[in-house]
Amino acid sequence: MDLKKIQFIRDISNNDEVLSIFAITQATLAQARNGPYWRLELSDMTGSIGAKAWSPLAQQFPEIAAGQMLAVKGRASTYRDILDVNIEHMRILSPDDIAELDMGDFVAASEQHPDDMYTDLLALCASVFTYTPWLTFVESALADEEISIRFKSAIGAKNVHHAYLGGLLEHTLSVAQLCMKLCDQYPELDRQVLLAGAIFHDIGKAWELSAGLVKDYTDEGRLIGHINIGLEKVEPYLAVSGLPLELQMHFKHLILGHHGQREWGSPVLPATAEALVLHYADNIDAKLAQLRGLFSDFEYGDTGWTPYQNTLGRFIFKPKMTPPDPRQFFGENPLPTSPEGDVPPPEFSAGIPSDDDF
Repeated sequence: MDLKKIQFIRDISNNDEVLSIFAITQATLAQARNGPYWRLELSDMTGSIGAKAWSPLAQQFPEIAAGQMLAVKGRASTYRDILDVNIEHMRILSPDDIAELDMGDFVAASEQHPDDMYTDLLALCASVFTYTPWLTFVESALADEEISIRFKSAIGAKNVHHAYLGGLLEHTLSVAQLCMKLCDQYPELDRQVLLAGAIFHDIGKAWELSAGLVKDYTDEGRLIGHINIGLEKVEPYLAVSGLPLELQMHFKHLILGHHGQREWGSPVLPATAEALVLHYADNIDAKLAQLRGLFSDFEYGDTGWTPYQNTLGRFIFKPKMTPPDPRQFFGENPLPTSPEGDVPPPEFSAGIPSDDDF
């Protein structure tokens, strides 16, 4: 049998028939009045969706585990603004079945190639680090084979933002670029220590989180955490960099303080201007990435509002955008004048772009 994925989660809408193959990322056996049922999270490269298999179908599957592949037939429906799949038939794929699949269909990845992002990061380093010990430290750590391989493939978070292959590198590059723009606005900032902190603030996540079909915390991640792991991984390069101890201490403070609040997992509170900038730049990039994901995952209908977002503590509204400037299409004088005055001829007016055209 020639198996291939024929339907993606991003294309599923309310009341659609669902007939495709998905990865199982969560599986919980629960109890309903008519018997046990499976509550599943299904995923592919475009996102994830909840699904339920009710009895008597559920009773045919005494065990289902995250990481398995599932062929599903069912129907999508919306409850409290959340799209879900009611499974009518399902089959767990065998290893032979899985061998026929293109696994790239099931693992979400950054739209930017990791090698290109790494090249951009190294170019940023070469342009900013004028103090040789900083350049020595950062470039030697980024040249470490284990660090570079993990950095390029790691996810940025388990669920909330940049939760896809290459997401950590995408987030890091974005935070680093944002920090450099803030240095342009506030020249009193130490641009070089801030860039070093931005590059390595989340590097420990490459060991804290596992990627692939199942995204979860590793034992190392649960026991130590990405902040401590990150400092451990770069410490050997920091120690031989030639950086004065004061600069090493400031760098470590940026890493330790980037979560901003103790209740958010920060061992220390940001106590320098650069530490504050890194914290807010990190938070801005994470929040906007989360909103970008929300706007692509939900259908808003006429309201423009998302369902309640627990991680943000609010509903989120998607407003209409300001119409584009017609000068970008027609130049500085977009509307021709008639010989009698400044009013455009009627036949031209009919062709002027309106709000609905964009």
